[in-house]
Amino acid sequence: MSKSEVSRICRELDSDLEAFRTRPLGHVGFPYLFCDATYVKGRVKGRVVSRAVVVVTGVSATGDREVLGVDVGDSEDGAFWTAFLKGLRARGLGDVKLVISDHHLGLKEAIGKVFVGASWQRCRVHFLRNALAKVPRAKAQMVAAAIRTIFAQPDRRHVQTQLVEVATTLRSQFPDVADKLEDAGEDLCAFAAFPSPHWTKLWSTNPLERVNAEIKRRTNVVGIFPNDASVLRLVSAVLVEQHDEWAVAERRYLSEESMALLEAGTEELDEEEVTLAITA
Repeated sequence: MSKSEVSRICRELDSDLEAFRTRPLGHVGFPYLFCDATYVKGRVKGRVVSRAVVVVTGVSATGDREVLGVDVGDSEDGAFWTAFLKGLRARGLGDVKLVISDHHLGLKEAIGKVFVGASWQRCRVHFLRNALAKVPRAKAQMVAAAIRTIFAQPDRRHVQTQLVEVATTLRSQFPDVADKLEDAGEDLCAFAAFPSPHWTKLWSTNPLERVNAEIKRRTNVVGIFPNDASVLRLVSAVLVEQHDEWAVAERRYLSEESMALLEAGTEELDEEEVTLAITA
């Protein structure tokens, strides 16, 4: 195949992928957003450096999942996050109530600026890894089990109470872990302000792990990308496949019945209604 033919195919592909990345998002609200970054090697000004591939997926008001955005840049740069999220909002993304992500520098501030009123949920899996980093291996399982009890509570009040109790219990032996729990408490337990049937799918970025794994599988074949545009082309193609797979899925990510709780507010619903939503 000639170079000109390859260039022609790439131009056509880029046009289709650009249309996907910039499509309007105002057709429905997306109360839940998942943000995560994976890293690839690319050339920037003659140097091989690590480039962050940032992906945002959303759960719509009807409980369906969509790939909403992707970009390549420096995930630790607050200006990058702000510009990226503003781009999503400019495409019509609205009604955002909760953003779930790892603790990327600048992201929390960007969320506050772009999606005023939205909460931030710090991924509990990444937090747990960070918290256990300085815990002796022999004690790690015990500390992890104690922290997980925070997420096993039946309602928001008990979640908050349990976090305080776990921090107090761990302080004598593991003061660093106790400090991390207290400092991150509000963000770590943001999920508890939302309907309990959604909790297990809101407190981490695990729903994006499969997507990132597929991105890594494809990008590892390339090794070092010549520029950001080539990264974006390949990753966008992978995400189009994932988006289409979700579109034809037989089951929604979250049921319509449970999504109705988000609008009504679980505080206004009796126990029987919540139970019905959980089993729907």
